[in-house]
Amino acid sequence: MTIPYCGAPPAPADLLSAWNLDPIVLALLAAAHFGGEWRLRGRSGPARLWHRLAIASLFLAFVSPLCALSSALFSVRVVHHLLLISLAAPLLALAWPQRRAFPLAGLSVLALVHVVLVWLWHAPAPYALALSHDAVYWLMELSLLGSAVVLWRGLLAPGAPLMRVLLIHLGIVAQMGLLGALITFAPDPLYAPHFLSTLPYGLSALEDQQLAGLLMWVPANLPYLLAALLALATHLRAEERAA
Repeated sequence: MTIPYCGAPPAPADLLSAWNLDPIVLALLAAAHFGGEWRLRGRSGPARLWHRLAIASLFLAFVSPLCALSSALFSVRVVHHLLLISLAAPLLALAWPQRRAFPLAGLSVLALVHVVLVWLWHAPAPYALALSHDAVYWLMELSLLGSAVVLWRGLLAPGAPLMRVLLIHLGIVAQMGLLGALITFAPDPLYAPHFLSTLPYGLSALEDQQLAGLLMWVPANLPYLLAALLALATHLRAEERAA
């Protein structure tokens, strides 16, 4: 049996002590934190707060016992990925904003690439491969986070066309909902690494999978819906001031 990067699935009694103290990850997070603090010195606005919250969410995903629990439960793996693409990524985009809008076609391509990666890494075979090889695991994590940061920067960039931004947000909501529904209503367990690891937590593999699908179906979409509403409200306020 191969051991995932975050470690073997912990017993419930051992969960609170199952911190990931990989020195490389700790060093990278420390470098990102202090490097960001140094580069943001003197910046006005909440950029430093966004940066700190982003680093905290990455610490939660990769260092806290949540990392180990994601080896046991697919539903927690979904939470882990949502921390990357729906929390850390928009926070990093706010801390390090895009100065100019992407071309229309470029923004659409970024959205397509991100959606393809989300579907790819939640397909059973690539997901199982990522949990059996550390290099593939980091390819999964970094591609999800990286594509999400670039996309969020494009969506939040000043001058980004409102209708295209709204359509991309709604498109992501639709595809997340579809993926969540497919996972929720699958008649059999799909994710081999979790066929047995869920049992100590009182869940069958299928119940854990259904919970994961529901998380992807509803909570995962809230940041995109909120961002779409904020973009629309900002546009309407700008039109009122111009009138």
